[in-house]
Amino acid sequence: MSQHPEHVHCLIIGSGPAGYTAAIYAARANLKPIMYTGVQPGGQLMITNDVENYPGYPMGVHGPKMMEDFKAQAERFGTDVRMGVATKVDFSGSPHKVWIDDKHEIHADAVIISTGASAKWLGIPSEQRLNGSGVSACAVCDGFFYRGQEVAIVGAGDTACEEALYLSKLCPTVHMLVRGEKMRASKIMQDRVLKTPNIKVYWNSETDEILGDPVVTAVRIKNNKTGALTEIPVTGFFVAIGHTPNSSIFKGWLNMDDAGYLKTIPGTAATNIEGVFACGDVQDKIYRQAVTAAGTGCMAALEAERWLAAKEAEVMA
Repeated sequence: MSQHPEHVHCLIIGSGPAGYTAAIYAARANLKPIMYTGVQPGGQLMITNDVENYPGYPMGVHGPKMMEDFKAQAERFGTDVRMGVATKVDFSGSPHKVWIDDKHEIHADAVIISTGASAKWLGIPSEQRLNGSGVSACAVCDGFFYRGQEVAIVGAGDTACEEALYLSKLCPTVHMLVRGEKMRASKIMQDRVLKTPNIKVYWNSETDEILGDPVVTAVRIKNNKTGALTEIPVTGFFVAIGHTPNSSIFKGWLNMDDAGYLKTIPGTAATNIEGVFACGDVQDKIYRQAVTAAGTGCMAALEAERWLAAKEAEVMA
């Protein structure tokens, strides 16, 4: 542990569109924000090749380049962007205590959490090797690049169904791989998928290997019951088996749902603890887009600014 805790007016934990937008607003409001970028500076956008649905980039932009732009804008207004991971918190009183990399203790008047969520992967080597070269964890982000092409999607929940339906509007055939004999998705979503003629569902099917070099050319699937292997020619392979919110260090302090997403007071970025705000994918399991994350980052910073101003007014009174 560090000898002397560092006192910070506004601490932002995590980067990405939510964190950087919060930093831009907080810095312009003279809150002197300090941001710790987390394990993956820039978040999920760092593994997204082309972003074409973010306003202001008419020709599209590479995810990492977009995050560089966000970071440069945050720094231009005075954000202190640091490498480091928050490993422990103590939100029992004011100021809020946060430990970075298990050693540096920070006391923050206001905390903005933008730690994001991580896509769950199947865990096969070809999946990581071909990530960004035909393998994606976001059909809404990347489906457009596969118009008129055959694609496969793996998953059995509502998100997988939604993404399969989205892809079915762009692709001649969507090969949907379901591990079991039935889907986890809600009945209405299952019905929609099963009624869509160009979605072909493969039951009891696991991904054995994604084939291709340097880009995806096919997927080899294995039937759980018979062990039979089948190759399906595809150029896109979408993984839709869920996301894990990066919220474990806040357990016991902040309210979260069963999946670990932080709960904010509806219509705000406020958590159950005063002066602690959450934005981006760590609290949003519905939209999960860069533009919505940025919007909630703005909300969190504006609310932090108002909260800090109210606290200062109390002290002065």
